[in-house]
Amino acid sequence: MFIFKNVIKFEHEMKNIKPLKRFGQNYLTDKNTILKMIDVLNLNPDDSVVELGPGKGSITEELLNKLKQLTAIEIDTRVIKDLTNKFPNLNLIQNDFTKINFATLKSIKNFPIKVIGNIPFNLTGEVLFKSIYEKDVISDVVLLMPYDIAKRIVAQKKTKEYGILTILFTYFSTAKLVYKVSRNVFFPKPNIESAIVHIKFDKKENKNIDRELFIKVVKASFGNRRKTLKNSLSNSIFSNCDFSKIELSLSKRAEELNVNDFIKLTEYIQKNNAG
Repeated sequence: MFIFKNVIKFEHEMKNIKPLKRFGQNYLTDKNTILKMIDVLNLNPDDSVVELGPGKGSITEELLNKLKQLTAIEIDTRVIKDLTNKFPNLNLIQNDFTKINFATLKSIKNFPIKVIGNIPFNLTGEVLFKSIYEKDVISDVVLLMPYDIAKRIVAQKKTKEYGILTILFTYFSTAKLVYKVSRNVFFPKPNIESAIVHIKFDKKENKNIDRELFIKVVKASFGNRRKTLKNSLSNSIFSNCDFSKIELSLSKRAEELNVNDFIKLTEYIQKNNAG
């Protein structure tokens, strides 16, 4: 009943601004879900937080109750005026958050940043990779995302979900699928299930390998999932690399390798100046 009343109230408030399919918008309407997302971040008043895609400000309002300052990034020009009027203390940036260099945000006083958002489902991949590239200035990320993508981030080896996202977020972070979310807490109701995921960038990278190269190696290895690692790499940007002296078995499929295997593979490729 609580969720139903919230949806009715929200639909009334939103009558003049409808979610846009081109932005993949599904507005979050349930306060309990919002509070669960925020609680994961374990916020202090002085924390630097960036909200991705505030929309009509449901998460924004609860964040401002806990923080001295908040930066939000919104691409939808239709809601900018309403957000500015409703939250005069909000540092609002009208832009595509996948194109922003977080380290240069003038509204951020303290680093690292904590990021939170009910992101457009069709941009989940872009947001996840963006968080990796910005990880030097980000400590935590809490996102609402499609459930099937959430499962890939925390998957086990030799499962169908195990892949690029699993390896990257195991290497760079500690990731947790916090809570599966009902479709009934969104307006409009999405066709797929979703989940809250917490990504904590607390892992030290291997100093012997280049970050960008590691990502390319993982992507290339899973390029032909049903084929052996040798075939996948031969059909990638590493096709000219001589793997004859590598100690790792290339007769395996990528889904059989763990993070340490990919580190070894990257070290070998980097040493041999391939890619």
